[in-house]
Amino acid sequence: MQQLPISSVKPVSQQTKFPWREWTPAIVWMILIAIESTPWLSFQNTGHVLYQVVGWLLGAVSSSGVSWVNTALREVGHFTGYAVLSWLLFRAWRATLRSGAEAWAFSWAVIAFFMTAAVASLDEWHQTFLPSRTGSIHDVYLDSSAALLVQLFLFVVLRKRRAGQLGEKSTVTVGGS
Repeated sequence: MQQLPISSVKPVSQQTKFPWREWTPAIVWMILIAIESTPWLSFQNTGHVLYQVVGWLLGAVSSSGVSWVNTALREVGHFTGYAVLSWLLFRAWRATLRSGAEAWAFSWAVIAFFMTAAVASLDEWHQTFLPSRTGSIHDVYLDSSAALLVQLFLFVVLRKRRAGQLGEKSTVTVGGS
């Protein structure tokens, strides 16, 4: 029977340890998305707050201008929020499913993308039940496109970084004179 050196044997607790450090931010972010889906952050409520802030900063403002800014900020918020969720889910799945030194795997990206799209769909579906909110397939498309762009970005950056690391390791340095 072949024996392994003691330094290469990991305790059972380390072999099956759940990656809480990577999953906690993703879970917290999904909770924040759920909170944002409540009547507290409806278009009317955020518009009212924005109108008060802009009015305080600039004086008299038109409600149509504030409404346009509110719409733009909400769309940017959707895109940014779901882009961050996609990235956090990628990190969580990478920590959970990683089997080697790879920096990117198709399965991690696919799972992160579809989980993000599912959260977006559930969020919009939930909003159809609230009188002050409206569920929109447009928002699901926007959120899913943010998730897809993040996954493409991660693919390019992590593959490029990995290729650079492999190139550095395979470079032979010849000693000086």
